[in-house]
Amino acid sequence: MQFIYILPGWEGSAHDGRVLRDAISRPNGLRVPEGQYYLVDAGYTNAKGFLAPYRGQRYHLGGWTPQNPPRSAEEYLNMRHARARNIVERCFGRLKGRWGILRSPSFFPMKTQCRIIMACALLHNLILQKMSVDPLDINEPITQETLEDMEGELDQPEFITSISTSNEWTNFRNELAQGMYNRHRAARAH
Repeated sequence: MQFIYILPGWEGSAHDGRVLRDAISRPNGLRVPEGQYYLVDAGYTNAKGFLAPYRGQRYHLGGWTPQNPPRSAEEYLNMRHARARNIVERCFGRLKGRWGILRSPSFFPMKTQCRIIMACALLHNLILQKMSVDPLDINEPITQETLEDMEGELDQPEFITSISTSNEWTNFRNELAQGMYNRHRAARAH
């Protein structure tokens, strides 16, 4: 529920892929360790380091019910992807819930708006790191063990430096989806 990278300043009409390419090309930009990936929505390309859902398949959580479970590996991956991406949306909801200045249009100069967004995200992270319980969600305490686990995940020396589709990454997603779906079906059979 913490922000690991913030890049304010782009217009809302900018294409997601363009903003992402800018973020990873900056000297102190977004770093994706080799062998790791971020979940991205369908507005992004499925590329090494960025796992997008399958297009043309059910995605939103309300589409699946016990009576209408995923019928393919692609749908199952999309369902699990949507559940995980839901955490990202909750994080943005918390940020706006915590800082009222982010809930309405701003008439400050662009440079000031960018600084406000950065400050709010940094303070949000600080609250989660230093307080044993997030005041916005008393039911989900952040423990020191959780923080230590999160810190150790990013200690990789090599990073992804470009975004491009590849057969290798497409095959990775397909194999991931099929493996997840096979385990799901096996668990339901027992």
